[in-house]
Amino acid sequence: VQLQASGGGLVQAGGSLRLSCAASGRSLSGYGMGWFRQAPGKEREFVAAINWSGSSTNYAPSVKGRFTISRDNAKNTAYLQMNSLKPEDTAVYYCSAAGRLYGSTYSAAREYNYWGQGTQVTVSS
Repeated sequence: VQLQASGGGLVQAGGSLRLSCAASGRSLSGYGMGWFRQAPGKEREFVAAINWSGSSTNYAPSVKGRFTISRDNAKNTAYLQMNSLKPEDTAVYYCSAAGRLYGSTYSAAREYNYWGQGTQVTVSS
């Protein structure tokens, strides 16, 4: 399975970006998807997760109410809509696919078997 993240860029504070994560090599319709981020000098942290059907989502407190995770299983793609961006949202964002079939919305990185290459998001003040 290969995951390709895209959609990052430079945006002013208060702006929006939409990240995409396209999967190839295998259908991920039965697996949860997640987004994590890593800022310079910091550890990778959980951002958002969605279960296999899209019926359940989970967010980090720092992004809840501003970010929305979604998926289109027909397109084998997950999305992260980011609104009201803040400078502290600046990081490399990674998409991931869980290893457990029909699992839940996981916030722990160890639950994810597949990772994309990351896309840079920079929010200027």
